[in-house]
Amino acid sequence: MAFKVFSRLTAVTLRLNPHPAAFSALSSGGRLTVEHDRQNRRFTVSPDSGADCAVLLYRFTGEKEVDLMSTFVPETFRGHGVAALLSQAAMDFLVEENLKAHVSCWYIKKYIEENPRQRYEQRVIT
Repeated sequence: MAFKVFSRLTAVTLRLNPHPAAFSALSSGGRLTVEHDRQNRRFTVSPDSGADCAVLLYRFTGEKEVDLMSTFVPETFRGHGVAALLSQAAMDFLVEENLKAHVSCWYIKKYIEENPRQRYEQRVIT
């Protein structure tokens, strides 16, 4: 995993090893970039074609608390793990910044349940 940090925008490039062919329509070489736009409080993934982007939205609810509100993946991206990439980036953000989260989004709840080894559940406020 490679990290590129900008002043207000963080880009995370994730190499997709298991099924890179499944992503060929989305991005050449099986690479998708998750960008963290801290100013607008969102994570995005955009295909090289410049089509609609997938997005995960969050908001701060306290000094060290966020609400992971929603994910949206355009139909052309669906079924290729894009929402999981967004969720992973958001959860990694919580860990890196030592934040706790309310999880309003059903998909992110599912992602946390399906990835217990990551111990993301310790970051969730119930």
